[in-house]
Amino acid sequence: MSRLFVYSNRLPLGSNPSGGLVVALGKTMDRQGGVWVGAKLDETLCDNQTLHEYKGAAFERHALHLPPREYNDYYLGYANSVLWPLFHGRTDLLDVADGQLDAYTSVNRKMAEATRHLLKPDDVIWIHDYHFIPLAAELRVLGVSNPIGFFLHTPFPSSANVHALTHKDRLLDWLSAYDLVGLQTQRDVSALIEVCRTVFGGQMLSDGRIRCKGQDIRAASFPIGIDVEKFRAIAETCDTSGLNIDPQQKLMIGVDRLDYSKGLPHKFRGFQRYLQRHSGEGDRLTLLQIASPTRESVEAYQDIRKDLEQLTGEVNGAYAELGYIPIQYIHRAVPRDDIAGLYRRASIGLVTPLIDGMNLVAKEYVAAQDPDDPGVLVLSEAAGAAEQLKCGALIINPYDPSSVAGAIREAINMPLEERVARHHRMWNEISRRDVYWWTETFLEQLHRNARDRRDREASLQDLERALSS
Repeated sequence: MSRLFVYSNRLPLGSNPSGGLVVALGKTMDRQGGVWVGAKLDETLCDNQTLHEYKGAAFERHALHLPPREYNDYYLGYANSVLWPLFHGRTDLLDVADGQLDAYTSVNRKMAEATRHLLKPDDVIWIHDYHFIPLAAELRVLGVSNPIGFFLHTPFPSSANVHALTHKDRLLDWLSAYDLVGLQTQRDVSALIEVCRTVFGGQMLSDGRIRCKGQDIRAASFPIGIDVEKFRAIAETCDTSGLNIDPQQKLMIGVDRLDYSKGLPHKFRGFQRYLQRHSGEGDRLTLLQIASPTRESVEAYQDIRKDLEQLTGEVNGAYAELGYIPIQYIHRAVPRDDIAGLYRRASIGLVTPLIDGMNLVAKEYVAAQDPDDPGVLVLSEAAGAAEQLKCGALIINPYDPSSVAGAIREAINMPLEERVARHHRMWNEISRRDVYWWTETFLEQLHRNARDRRDREASLQDLERALSS
């Protein structure tokens, strides 16, 4: 059986790893084993990088330790100050500085060189996310012919945004080194095809390949899932009584990283509009917003935090009463088990990204619900999860406070029979396409594509030999 060899920037370390990629992929690695390689900042290094192994898991773990300047130019620099805003449609936030692209490509080259000796001929290589897009090309330079797949956890950028890249041709070179480019949604696949067509002059071939300047890209949608049965079990057994939440309080929950793509100020303004119009109707509703810190040294994230703190003060100042606070805003990480219990406790899950690759919070909220008395998911149309969960969620425009407010009102007044029917449809979808379906489907397609590539290469070699004889 082939061994799965995974690359992603973040490595699953510690007893309670967080992040959609780490949690989802960790399930697969725990089940089947393999090798996982990541990158890590090492303050003790001055210049050279080193590869370290981390024991204690069901699979091998290695991290390329990088000195501060190189890591920051690669990670905070090109990856998160150029690619992240670009892929999320915020070219106005691009912060391009000299040396970032060189550091990004250098780290990918060093990662390939440092791990080449770990690879076995039968390994299947799966590279994840925007930090390591060039990695397959670097591995190919070193003679690696294994099947190599890539999965992008963010949205794929539009052609208008790709034009903001100075070295956009490199993106084509990087993606064409893969046997399969996996994307979250059909919307992302369409964006990739449009980029190939308008930016690189490409065209679709009859077998599904996209040919651009003599290079081929194979792309498809594989919506990432969660371990629904396990998450439901955690939610069922989690005791939230110690979290000091009034058992009579009607609760609406939001769980997001503090990121400008998540639409947190828009969420607060939508709830503010709801309170302005409907605060005297029925049960009082509290929004519990958990916003875990991320990239706090970046100015754009500091601005979001200030906006949220100001909005929280405005809303609570206007609508709080003795024993009632409309917004409970928590700016720190909360244990995942507690979050599962809070999802189950909440009558509404409010998910309002302005753009998102998938958004597993939406799926976790659905999985955590009591099927006999479920809550209602209010979901942004811009979340990748909306492609799957429109069958039961209330779909909103996150830019329009009235759209958010109207959906909150509909959710809080929704009769039990309709809530059960909506939840049942969403549960069927997320349980059918769970995290294991995601892994198996992607790897099956990767194997087929790699076999087709080898067959085409062999046929071309036969033809060349025939012409030369």
